[in-house]
Amino acid sequence: MTIELTLLRLDPIGVPPYSARGISQTLAPIDGAAQLARTVNGAMIDLSDSNFRKYRSTITCTDQQQPALDGVWPGMILTVDCVIELSYLTGGSPDRDVAGATDDPATRTEGSFTFYRPRLTMMVIDYQTGIEEWGADANWTLSLEEV
Repeated sequence: MTIELTLLRLDPIGVPPYSARGISQTLAPIDGAAQLARTVNGAMIDLSDSNFRKYRSTITCTDQQQPALDGVWPGMILTVDCVIELSYLTGGSPDRDVAGATDDPATRTEGSFTFYRPRLTMMVIDYQTGIEEWGADANWTLSLEEV
């Protein structure tokens, strides 16, 4: 039996024990998601194509072990079960697939809202790892964009 120490899942590379405690994740629209302009009358309009409504994410952590990034290069595709949650009005439906295959529920309801952890197919954009030898702190950052 494996004890899961994080909600984060990175498939196919995995998340080694003691490499992701205290993890932080951001989720933001990709640069191409917004194409805003003003009309000759000064009204703001959205000219963006809905196909560009995708996310970029940065995952950062400092823990005791390095992540499993050997053989991972920019351009590699990962399935990411996010730590961060998205929400919608209960009765609606999630905009993305819901993360699964964990002991912790990937959805919860609070008041009129349902919160869920999305499962995103993402491409590795960049990453870096570091170590602080005497403190035994392994730090890392992984930058991703939804495909």
